[in-house]
Amino acid sequence: QVQLVESGGGLVQAGGSLRLSCAASGRTFTMGWFRQVPGKEREFVAAISWIGGSTYYVDSVKGRFSISRDNARNTVYLQMNSLKPEDTAVYYCAASPTIVAITTKGGYNSWGQGTQVTVSS
Repeated sequence: QVQLVESGGGLVQAGGSLRLSCAASGRTFTMGWFRQVPGKEREFVAAISWIGGSTYYVDSVKGRFSISRDNARNTVYLQMNSLKPEDTAVYYCAASPTIVAITTKGGYNSWGQGTQVTVSS
């Protein structure tokens, strides 16, 4: 499995923007972003394919978040705009060896360490 390192988290005011980065040691079929808060299951946020760049989003972030990739740098980004307090969570980058079940945790076999995103009112 590939090694993943997230960065770019921090504290931002509601309505503001933040961009997360995920540096990968190699490429798989699909890269995704998940988030988790205490007491809840890790939630799918967005995914993108390395080839073609097809994207997928959870309904709650559609129109606000955008996932992209830089193939030359093996880096995936999550641009988060119009942030809301309910977006507060630890965000994790993940890599999938396939194109199946890319909106669920089970579809991924490599995970980053997580980066905290806090949105204040």
